[in-house]
Amino acid sequence: MWGFTLLELMFAVGVAAVLTVLAVGQFTKQVDRSKSAAAQADIALMEMLILRYRTDNGGQLPDSLAQIGKGALLDPWQRPYHYTKLAGVKGSKGAARKDKRLNPLNSDYDLFSAGKDGVFKAQVSQKDSLDDVIRARDGAYIGPAEDF
Repeated sequence: MWGFTLLELMFAVGVAAVLTVLAVGQFTKQVDRSKSAAAQADIALMEMLILRYRTDNGGQLPDSLAQIGKGALLDPWQRPYHYTKLAGVKGSKGAARKDKRLNPLNSDYDLFSAGKDGVFKAQVSQKDSLDDVIRARDGAYIGPAEDF
């Protein structure tokens, strides 16, 4: 009376498997979005601390994130943030990260997370850098490189 055939059971297991795959995919995307948002918040916080340091030190930028107390801070993917002082450093224009037209993203300093894959290139529009969370336009933009 309540028995199921093997075909009905296989169909039910197949439907459950498809639903599980879809749910896991959506969950993974949401986790990636939340990690990106956490990196953006960290970069905004460090930007504020750098501004405070600059104000307290006669317009000088810190040489490293350790000078603002964030040298050991790791991004959500458990890698260190990247900071490069550009203003007042000879030859720093070559070290600056660049947009797709090869214009420097910032004139004062670069601050970014290398993203999920941990790989980055100097030009943020390259494939390896699209998942990076960057600070650009001297702080007017903080977000994923693919959206810049």
